[in-house]
Amino acid sequence: MQIDRDLLDGLARAALAGGREVLAVYATDFAVDAKGDASPVTEADRRAEAVILDELARLLPGVPVVAEEAASDGKLPADLGRVFVLVDPLDGTKEFVSRNGEFTVNIGIIEDGVPVAGAVLVPAQGRLYVGGRGLGAFTAPVESGVAGAWTPIRVRTAGADGLAVMASRSHAGPETEALLARLAVASRISAGSSLKFCRIAEGAADFYPRLGRTMEWDTAASDAVLRAAGGSVVTLDGRPLAYGKRLQAHDTDFANPWFMACGEIDIPAVVAAAAGPVAAGG
Repeated sequence: MQIDRDLLDGLARAALAGGREVLAVYATDFAVDAKGDASPVTEADRRAEAVILDELARLLPGVPVVAEEAASDGKLPADLGRVFVLVDPLDGTKEFVSRNGEFTVNIGIIEDGVPVAGAVLVPAQGRLYVGGRGLGAFTAPVESGVAGAWTPIRVRTAGADGLAVMASRSHAGPETEALLARLAVASRISAGSSLKFCRIAEGAADFYPRLGRTMEWDTAASDAVLRAAGGSVVTLDGRPLAYGKRLQAHDTDFANPWFMACGEIDIPAVVAAAAGPVAAGG
């Protein structure tokens, strides 16, 4: 698949369109429903997904799309092919409901199991991230739903005093603490949603371990941005996180294993740390 600036601009437009719907609902006294798995869902999730799917139909006609809310209703493409799109119209619904601003709109393109392009919008913070294979990663301010000038971003080299670690605001647990206890940690920063990947991509942090359940649409877009910025996302045994996982014997379609998002760090060292007791649950 050809990854170029026109494609990234198209993904950005789709994310911005979804973000406008999200903020329109955010400004109201919205209701919160529960899906079949008890996770929260709002009108913002549904409205954003609908406009994103319309934009993608124009940008990538005929390319299969796996979108979170459609998937929750059992609406999945019969055949993904080599190239498909993963959409999470509102990642961090808990953050959305608590109104802390740390929620994102996510669109990622997968080719042969690898995230090759993505757009991540942080609507309440007015910030957009994009990245593509061979192009690098970029960020832009967003004002009144319009993106400003792009600025290149890249991961940083971790400091000698230890890692700046992104911790999940809603999902950190004892397994994460056990892993971090085996590493040199200089600081910890809490954040919600896929924003954690983007903070690593722009050189504001070094490491984010996610030792808990996620789905592919939660990670695809921000994974693409991070990889384009020179980072990596690996499972606890050091293999790159793969996409398009269906018919899994041990889990549902599109479920991710535990993983670690990394900037420019000693990956063999964190893999060795993950080989301890924490690996038992992954």
